[in-house]
Amino acid sequence: MSRIAKNSIKIDPEISCKFERGNFFAKGKLGEMNLSIDPLYIVDINDNEIFVKPVDEKDKQNPKWGTIRSLIANIIMGVSKGFSKTLELNGTGYRASVSGTTLKLQVGYSHDIDYIIPKEVKIECPKQTIIKLSSFNKEILGATAAKIRSYRKPEPFKGKGIKYENEFIFRKEGKKK
Repeated sequence: MSRIAKNSIKIDPEISCKFERGNFFAKGKLGEMNLSIDPLYIVDINDNEIFVKPVDEKDKQNPKWGTIRSLIANIIMGVSKGFSKTLELNGTGYRASVSGTTLKLQVGYSHDIDYIIPKEVKIECPKQTIIKLSSFNKEILGATAAKIRSYRKPEPFKGKGIKYENEFIFRKEGKKK
């Protein structure tokens, strides 16, 4: 039996939630999202709590139960507070800038990389070497950050590249004479 799935999800009064015909909908100050729920489970919405319950007793052993509860918790957190990630650029001449819906990256190639920002994600560059991403959708935010990081992953010798804010880069020793 899942320990996570048995827990309730607390919701704020300004968030409106509903569950109908196998779909869960949530609307808050940052946006609105929906999620298709497996027919083995139902979502019970009370005044300020949400419970995910299996339809049949044997489905309490199914690992999908905890996953569905976590996805609903991420939706509630996203539409109320949102999510954010920070990327850092390390390297000589590495810089980033935002113009309209495009992120322009200069990361040591002979050409600039123009990345078109998804409409659910907000990107800002307070410094030329820092990229701050924020969104109400955790899945799209993580995919966007991973795509930007993939343009120049940090290398282990000098640490040059695009890395997450709290990421530790395992450093290797160079050649010895």
